[in-house]
Amino acid sequence: MTSVDTRPARPATGTGGAPPPSRWRSRLARLDLKASPYAFVAPFFVVFLVFGGYPLVYTLWVSLHDWGLASGTRKWAGFGNYSYLFGDDQFWHALVNTVGIFVLSTVPQLLLALVLANTLNRRMRAATAFRIAVVAPLITSMAAVAIVFGQLFDTDYGFVNWILHSHIDWHANRAWSWTAISVMVDWRWTGYNALIFLAAMQAIPKDLYEAASIDGASRFRQFWQITVPLLRPTILFTVIISTIGGLQLFTEPVLFGSGTSNKMDGGATHQFQTLTMYMYDSAFGHDRYGYGATVAWALFLLIIAFSLLNFLFVRRAGGTR
Repeated sequence: MTSVDTRPARPATGTGGAPPPSRWRSRLARLDLKASPYAFVAPFFVVFLVFGGYPLVYTLWVSLHDWGLASGTRKWAGFGNYSYLFGDDQFWHALVNTVGIFVLSTVPQLLLALVLANTLNRRMRAATAFRIAVVAPLITSMAAVAIVFGQLFDTDYGFVNWILHSHIDWHANRAWSWTAISVMVDWRWTGYNALIFLAAMQAIPKDLYEAASIDGASRFRQFWQITVPLLRPTILFTVIISTIGGLQLFTEPVLFGSGTSNKMDGGATHQFQTLTMYMYDSAFGHDRYGYGATVAWALFLLIIAFSLLNFLFVRRAGGTR
């Protein structure tokens, strides 16, 4: 007689007889899947808050005070510094200098970088050596740059005046000082932007150029109708980066005026004093730390405004939405 097994059936097990995963492991796996992306990007935000966010908020707080480092003054001023800023002739003078040097340096710089990158993108001998050479100005000591350009733009014995057969006082005249500083900026940063353009150009499919050549398109037409449209995102990036750097210009004009009594004045009549120079001179030269913070915030808002304008201009010129 066959016996019947009356024991309760065991619960079904996983594949291979392994027990089913516990609830806490399933929850941990789901949590890991959802939280991992945030954990990977968290270090950036932590670093930004410590070194970017906190100084930004602290500078805003300082700008609302009559604050002096040497004197120890800590007096609430509200928007008094901002009211004074709008009527400060020297601030507006420095703003015009900053925008003027920015335009004179950035526009030729990006155009030259685009042409230089297009040249380096062609097949040529010693291409690697030429690509390394274009970034040599970027790694050159700024002290050496100041000495060399100081000699080039010297009023009495400068090489530039000798070439032009003229006697231009590059430091005393406002327009000429802007030009000399712009040449220093272009010499230093054109190669950097050219390498960015070159990297983007090398990502463009070669089939497009071959098809254009078969259709009889010249090199200039290929450059204008293939290269430039496909480089619009890169051009936008370089425009915004150049805008941020150009409006924060400090090192080149300071070194250009290294022969004057106060380098932060930007010449006897402040003819090439930029906003960053004025901010530094206000905060540390005249112990007006609160007003220097106000100038810093005005510069911050100016950079945002110019970056947005450039962004809209490049998008409009490119016909994108």
